[in-house]
Amino acid sequence: MTVINKIPRITVLVEKTETGFSAYCKDLNVFTEASEVNELYANLIEALELYFEDEEVTISKEDLDLSIDFRTFFQDYKILNARFLAERIGMNQSLLAQYTSGIKKPSEKQLKRILNGIHSVGKELSDISLMLK
Repeated sequence: MTVINKIPRITVLVEKTETGFSAYCKDLNVFTEASEVNELYANLIEALELYFEDEEVTISKEDLDLSIDFRTFFQDYKILNARFLAERIGMNQSLLAQYTSGIKKPSEKQLKRILNGIHSVGKELSDISLMLK
């Protein structure tokens, strides 16, 4: 019987490129690129499974912690309106705009507050069903 080993979570740094996204694992010699984030996940999993080939591990999306630059996130995910998010988390809209434009950098506390708001919106959206009348 083959035992599948579990690996610790892997931190992946993601950067925007002219053709999509590049990603590299912070503590491993693994790099990949893709035109879309879903494709990036698939490429990362394939690259990491090759990297850990001799250790017989299985990699899933849940094993990866993607870390993307703050400004890049708001530039690429325009579907998330900064004004809406600021209202949602009780933050001054002007302050969030300064963060997203790079004029100011958020503190760790503010960054966590913003990220929690983003996750909350994402969870809410993923729980919605649509119907046609």
